[in-house]
Amino acid sequence: MKTYSAKAADLQPKWYVIDAEGQVLGRLATQIAHILRGKHKPTFTPHLNSGDFVVVINAEKIAVSGNRLDQKVYYRHSQYPGGLKKTTLRQTLEGKHPERALEHAVRGMVMHNRLGTRVMSRLKIYAGPTHPHEAQKPVIWTGPEALLKQLTEAK
Repeated sequence: MKTYSAKAADLQPKWYVIDAEGQVLGRLATQIAHILRGKHKPTFTPHLNSGDFVVVINAEKIAVSGNRLDQKVYYRHSQYPGGLKKTTLRQTLEGKHPERALEHAVRGMVMHNRLGTRVMSRLKIYAGPTHPHEAQKPVIWTGPEALLKQLTEAK
């Protein structure tokens, strides 16, 4: 027996829409990373970008458990002495770009190399309920179980 390895020409990426309203940040981020990587497909190939496109709406209405709104802190440094900047999750979600909290969570779950950069380019996050990707005819993501049901019904 030989192991099947997909070619780049064989891959047909799909578009999925995920509504983030009321969903827990970390649990949603793992689902998104799973779809972006392509691990939900039988044609998964580790060295190719075999995942799908993901459009996330209502990113500003994401939920977290416990006191994470005030205790989770994002750090960045300007590389100058005393240049450490701190931002809490609450400040991020109430600020100008609330979608960055979810993007940061997903980026931490994807590979940290060139392939990971290409995988992250397939993620589109929007703070509100609308998105400009209607022309791609995205499907609402309901989980990998629903995907299997669609495949068996098509046969």
